[in-house]
Amino acid sequence: MRASQRARGEDVALVDALLAADERRRSSGVRFDELRAEQKALGKLIPKASGEEKAELLEKASRLAAEVKAADAERDAADAETQELLLQLGNLVHPDVPVGGEDDFVTLETHGTIRDFEAEGFTPKDHLELGQLLGAIDVERAAKVSGSRFYFLTGIGAQLELALVNAAMAQATAAGFTPVLTPALVRPQSMAGTGFLGQAAQDVYHLEKDDLYLVGTSEVPLAAYHMDEIIDAERLPLRYVGFSPCFRREAGSHGKDTRGIFRVHQFDKVEMFSYVTPEESQEEHRRLLEWEKQWLTSLELPFRVIDVASGDLGASASRKFDCEAWIPTQGRYRELTSTSDCTEFQSRRLQIRVREDKKVRPLATLNGTLCAIPRTIVALLENHQQADGSVRVPEVLRPYLGGREVLEPVTA
Repeated sequence: MRASQRARGEDVALVDALLAADERRRSSGVRFDELRAEQKALGKLIPKASGEEKAELLEKASRLAAEVKAADAERDAADAETQELLLQLGNLVHPDVPVGGEDDFVTLETHGTIRDFEAEGFTPKDHLELGQLLGAIDVERAAKVSGSRFYFLTGIGAQLELALVNAAMAQATAAGFTPVLTPALVRPQSMAGTGFLGQAAQDVYHLEKDDLYLVGTSEVPLAAYHMDEIIDAERLPLRYVGFSPCFRREAGSHGKDTRGIFRVHQFDKVEMFSYVTPEESQEEHRRLLEWEKQWLTSLELPFRVIDVASGDLGASASRKFDCEAWIPTQGRYRELTSTSDCTEFQSRRLQIRVREDKKVRPLATLNGTLCAIPRTIVALLENHQQADGSVRVPEVLRPYLGGREVLEPVTA
């Protein structure tokens, strides 16, 4: 755990503080049990005693009651401190994860061909200009209504979102996932249990009056779906694909991606989620990645797969693979999907266990973005644009757009 904390760039001393708190929890628990046993034994002697002996026993019982109460308080305090420190600790980093910060990832594979727009004889437009030409994106009115980092999808833009959602859901259900429409508001234990109230807390919207949180991903309600349950091993793997609105404060992103809809406060997303035995988690992680690659390939997007470095992992992830699509006007790859193996981290916090041969133990949870709508629209518009401002529609989406092969600019 110390090595994992060091790889994450987190405080190693937290491990030692946790061990010390846990030792106090254990010792204070033993002390409480010993005093309670003595108290019970004394309680049996008092009715049989009389006179001076009984008075002495009663006096001792009074002192013992105070000691039991103090020991109980000490045990509760040590337990609370242990739990508080435990919640600050991230998941154990997988030994194969590259160590370092955001830029220390390892590229695992590259797919598709990056278009040479210069050879085609025109300069590519960015997604916002294309979206405005198509009558698909309106950020100016969104800013008037809600502020910065919000947007309206209008006309073909709204239809394109619905096409993406339906196509992504169709792929996932064909692969055996159960479709789920999830709540956008969750209780604190759901948010904390999935690991989003630690390092990611500053990015979460909190409704203080109701003590509810707006989810940044349907991973949260899907992880908490089986909270406090024991699942028979025969039912595994359990695979769900959730569709939900997502809300992120984008704290710390001041000045980043301010144009268009790449980085926004509210968006819709299709998310895969798996429950498996711990022994199956690494294989399931690869499966989720393959489904993401299948999706991006069907959208005919050039992309690469990276093994995310330890310092860029979320608290719950033991390992994470990102699929980054090429964005022509930015001249670089940008994250479109990610999949994380959370091993037993979330299931321990949420008390989700598997029963095998009469034995009960934590299971493993994994998540994988299939389609984050705005970023996917950004990549589609820019990569499939044509010189006249129209956009070619990938074949996989055509059935969901009435057979339309090209999105045409609208006339004023």
